[in-house]
Parts: sequence; structure tokens; C-alpha cells
Amino acid sequence: MAKEEKEIKCSFCGRKKQETDVLIAGITGHICNHCVTQAQTIVRDELSQNSGSSLFSALHLLKPMEIKSHLDEYVIGQDDAKKVLSVAVYNHYKRLIKSQSKTSQKDEVELDKSNVIMVGETGTGKTLLARTIAKILNVPFCIADATVLTEAGYVGEDVESILSRLLQAADFDVAAAERGIVFIDEIDKIARKSDNPSITRDVSGEGVQQGLLKLLEGSVVGVPPQGGRKHPEQKMIQVNTKNILFICGGAFDGINRSIGKRLQTQAIGYNVNKENANVDSDNLLQYVSPQDLKSFGLIPELIGRLPVLTYLNPLDAETLRRILSEPKNALIKQYFHLFEMDGVKITFEKGVLDFIVEKAMEFKLGARGLRSICEAIMMDLMFDTPSDASVKEINLTLRYAKDKLKKTLMNKLKAA
Repeated sequence: MAKEEKEIKCSFCGRKKQETDVLIAGITGHICNHCVTQAQTIVRDELSQNSGSSLFSALHLLKPMEIKSHLDEYVIGQDDAKKVLSVAVYNHYKRLIKSQSKTSQKDEVELDKSNVIMVGETGTGKTLLARTIAKILNVPFCIADATVLTEAGYVGEDVESILSRLLQAADFDVAAAERGIVFIDEIDKIARKSDNPSITRDVSGEGVQQGLLKLLEGSVVGVPPQGGRKHPEQKMIQVNTKNILFICGGAFDGINRSIGKRLQTQAIGYNVNKENANVDSDNLLQYVSPQDLKSFGLIPELIGRLPVLTYLNPLDAETLRRILSEPKNALIKQYFHLFEMDGVKITFEKGVLDFIVEKAMEFKLGARGLRSICEAIMMDLMFDTPSDASVKEINLTLRYAKDKLKKTLMNKLKAA
């Protein structure tokens, strides 16, 4: 038995058991600690090299005009926001590719991040723009809601939970996550509640803004893979946010007052500014500036880390009408497809779409309101048609649409 022990050696390098610290036994062979260390180094180098090349081969980087033309297929209007986003994304990924190139070390010019903040009313397409850009570029993308974030140590989620979602979207591939896009929605909900000092801490307002600073600027952050506070024993994953593009969006309800006050939009009087005489008072968001965001309650440090500021126009009736039928994912096209899967052809009488738009303008819910109205009108049709094999064609009339919407609203009022 002792003789057999002396003859045991590493199957890779041939070292005898006495010459190694640890000799791991396999089914038909052995491997020593020296070979394990060497193999680990080889695997790590090979994976990092392959992941770097595969990441940038997967990245579908287009020119700004090409990015905007792709956005036009999914988002109607909002040309100013599309241009700003296209340029910001293009510059960001040029910066990322430059940082990975061999000549970047010799180049003294260092490019900064192009984080974006979008201001626009609800339902104008902020989330859709961010999601569409991520789809075009083929990069990991996640949406985080700023309303659930709180300062560390309080009930809610830490700011690091944002990166947990990005890691999940990238299948926990850290290298892929580090070149992804994060859309932080409802950024206006973490505005500072008041400029006056308070005896209580603003844990879901200014405290969250302070916590976001390190993420937006770029730093190595310890990210809990399963969420922060429910699993305190889990091992943190180190993620570098230097090359992650952050796009923030918010409705900023009430910021029009700040913009109007700054522009002094009064029609008569001695203090009328001639330069501001042609201000479009119906769409003051187009004049938004970092000064207005500061007045709303965002801290200057956060505004400085979101250098690209853009706005989204409120949706008028003509734009809503186009949203119903023109984009690739238009609602009407979706309903055509849903009924077609049951072997039914559906058509809409002239005036039905205009009626839907009219009600959407009345409810003031933006593009999301279109879906709610369409569902209310078509619910009974979608319930009955799949079970009735005799129905092969449906013509949805204006009278039917009005009756169904009125009936739905009356039922909800009775339930209330």
C-alpha cells in the first residue's frame, strides 16, 4: 500500500505526491496545485480575450442618422429627443470602443460619459426610446424605478439594486453588463422635498441622489446578485460603471412654472422681454434648462453627471392618430395580428380611430391611454370570437365603439 502511494503523481506535470502541496484525485488521474493555478490563469486570460472581442462584435454600432431612422420605425415624432439620444449613444460607444483599442493608451485625450436626462409628460415615449435604442445596439438593457430607492439603511432598495437588474439582463456576464444601458424612470420622484432644513432625513429624495452620484460618474461598485437586503450573506459582484450608459427620465410635473418664471412669459406690462415675446407657452418643456432641474429639486452634483438634457413634446391629436397605425408595433397592427391568429379578419370603420384619439386626448394619458381605450372597446370581441368558429370577418363600427366605451365607463362608476 505504501509502495502505491509513492508512485502516485500528477497526470499533467509528472510531479510526485511528495513534491506537491495538494494532489487532487480524479477518476483516472491526478492533478497538483501547481497545474491548477496555471490552468486557472490560462482560462481567465482566454475568457477575457474572447469576451472582449465577442462583446464588440455583438455591438451593432450605427451612425446617428441610422440610429434615428431606426427609432422612427417605432417612435412617432419627438425628433429633437431622437437626435440628442442618437448622438449621445453614438459618442458613448465610440468612447467605449476607443478605451478597448490598443492605440488608446498612447492617446492623451480622454472622452467623458454622455449620460442623458429626458423631461417629458407621461406617455410621451421616454421608456420606449430607451428600450428601442438598446434593442438596436444589441446591448444589455434594464429599467429601474427610482421611486423604490431609499438611502442605505432604510426600508426600500439600495441604489446598487439597479445594477443587479442589469446583471440579470446580461445573464450575469459582468463584461457584457459593463457596456449596457440603464434607464432610470421617475427620476423626478427623488427630487429634494424642500430647500429648508428639516429635523427628519430625506431618505427617498436627496439621500438617493447622493447615492446615485458614484454610479453615474463611474466607479467599481459591489453589487448583490440577488438583491441587497434579503440575502446579506451573498458574495458581492464587482461591477465597473465607467462604461455603463445611464438614461434618466421623468415627467417633472410642475416644472413648467419654473420655466415660465425664468422666461417671464407675460403678455403685457412694462417688464415684457422682447427676446421672450415669441415663447410657445403651450409647450414650455422645449425651453428646459439645468437651472430648472435645480429649482425642481435635483442637486447640482447629480445634474452635472447628466450632461445631456433633452425634452419630449406633449402628444397632440395628429401624433396620437399616427401612433395608432404607423409604427412597427402599432396597436392596430397588433390587433390585426391577434385576430388573424384565430382566423378572423378585422376592419375598422372610418371614424373609429379618430374617436379613440379624441378620448385619449380627453383622458390626458398620452400614448398609454390609447391602449386602455382600445382594450375597453374590444374586450367583448376578444372574449367571444375565439369560441365562435362561424365568425371569419369583423367590421368594428363607430357606434359599436361608442357603446362599448360608454358601457365600460358606466360599469366602473357603478362598481365605485
